[in-house]
Amino acid sequence: MAAGAFKPSVPHGTDQQRDRQDVTRKLRSQAWFGGFGKDAFIHRSWMKNNGLPDDAFDGRPVIGICNTFSELTPCNAHFRGLVEHVKAGILEAGGLPLEFPVFSCGESNLRPTAMLFRNLASMDVEEAIRGNPMDGVVLMAGCDKTTPSLVMGAASCDVPAIVVSGGPMLNGRFRGKAIGSGTDVWKFSEDVRAGVMTEQEFAAAESAMSRSPGHCMTMGTASTMASMVESLGLALPGNAAYPAVDAHRARLARLSGRRIVEMVKEDLRLSKILTLKAFANAIRINGAIGGSTNAVVHLLAIAGRIGAELSLDDWDRYGRDIPTILNLMPSGKFLMEEFCYAGGLPAVMKEIADLLDLDALTVTGRTVGENIAGAENFNDEVILPRDKALTSQGGIAVLRGNLAPNGAILKPSAASPELMRHRGRAVVFESIEHYKARVDDPALDIDETCVMVLKNCGPKGYPGMAEVGNMALPQKLLEKGVRDMVRISDARMSGTAFGTVVLHAAPEAAVGGPLALIEDGDMIELDVESRRLHLEVSDDELARRRERWTPPVPDMQGGYQSLYVERVMQADRGADLDFLVGCRGHDVPRESH
Repeated sequence: MAAGAFKPSVPHGTDQQRDRQDVTRKLRSQAWFGGFGKDAFIHRSWMKNNGLPDDAFDGRPVIGICNTFSELTPCNAHFRGLVEHVKAGILEAGGLPLEFPVFSCGESNLRPTAMLFRNLASMDVEEAIRGNPMDGVVLMAGCDKTTPSLVMGAASCDVPAIVVSGGPMLNGRFRGKAIGSGTDVWKFSEDVRAGVMTEQEFAAAESAMSRSPGHCMTMGTASTMASMVESLGLALPGNAAYPAVDAHRARLARLSGRRIVEMVKEDLRLSKILTLKAFANAIRINGAIGGSTNAVVHLLAIAGRIGAELSLDDWDRYGRDIPTILNLMPSGKFLMEEFCYAGGLPAVMKEIADLLDLDALTVTGRTVGENIAGAENFNDEVILPRDKALTSQGGIAVLRGNLAPNGAILKPSAASPELMRHRGRAVVFESIEHYKARVDDPALDIDETCVMVLKNCGPKGYPGMAEVGNMALPQKLLEKGVRDMVRISDARMSGTAFGTVVLHAAPEAAVGGPLALIEDGDMIELDVESRRLHLEVSDDELARRRERWTPPVPDMQGGYQSLYVERVMQADRGADLDFLVGCRGHDVPRESH
């Protein structure tokens, strides 16, 4: 045993004991639990009030389980049961599992937007990992922002880490048809406003949509981020698609618990996995699955934490010519259950294997190529052949021009082809409140050729960059049968949403970006093929408008929101807080007593 390590009350010389001796010298946890002094006494003694025996501190890997369970986060409310499978796997592999809670960003309930608190949650994760006796960590995530916040925090510590996603809900079922979370909410809501669906039918669909534990079963942000961590190599194959209630989900959790113990012994840290080629793979796979636009800000932020040189332009560089082959809402017609049964993400990756870097390392200890070698597609209506792709150029289109000099984005697979090149008259909403007050006014001067523009909904302006970019259309146009228009904002939109929606315009309006200067009647040109977003107003006129412009006053003074508004970066840099960028490592802090 390493010098100074705590002497366990187990037989010496066993194979198991010798195996633990091999890793004792490099385990962080022994800085707490090893030795005979006062501090080690304190750390071990208080831990023993949970019934832990002496040999729990014999040098075996201590695995933290970072749990975003919360009854206020419905997507993650089943984690109490799922975590038991993770713990069992850790114990089976000879590790000591210790669960801890962190801030849970629930998308459906948290106001003004869960994105405001993603960075706060990442701080919670980072400091919890660094300040506690753990050698590796299992990240239990599900709801949209819980996945990036956990990975961001762990990346800033660069410890061995593996992600266990909570899994999607079972398909919604309404009047004999499958319905998808989010996607059909937006559709039904507009149908009610258009007068083609009754309020009673709308109310009945409410209880039919969310019929099991789990997150959105469309390719919303939750399913996208579960797919992204699998694409990055941070989760076991199959992580993205198994439904929350499927026994495979519990088995995957158990196997992940076993695997993290081995990762600690191998010193397989996040920096060895989160390389530029891993991010390039994720961008390509995001295009193939028709993933959420939210993946852009999250992957940029994760890359910033680990030190990978990823930029907004890389989304076009790596993803532009990727076909969208997953026929899943909102881009297609199926849901996550069908995706799972068709073969899940490994089958998609196998279909585009020639476009991926197959040498990228994953948490399995094997490469991407090795992981997907045996993958099969069991339903080519769900996972389409490339010659039958939903769109030949999926991915995320990065637009630039005088309206968004630092970039804006659009999701081609969810847009209307006839609107991908469009010139129209701006109808401007200065805030989300202004939009709500104005959009259904019968006197509003708007038709289907116009471009709807929403301001002051970016990182600083909302604050938090809320999912309001997919503005519902004016009721008078819905009643005419119009279902899509070009919409532009500095906001985000739900991954479950659809439409020809330009998002993440940077710089945002609240900091004086060109978006802030648009007025009703200005002509705007969108050309997705040329990646162009142009405001047809002269530079001299824009300069005059800028002289008259005054920045909005933040809604809240003091507290975390003030810190966020002061230090948040723009969307093209991942909307992280500037002082959180970078990897601060996992050196053991000074003693607490």
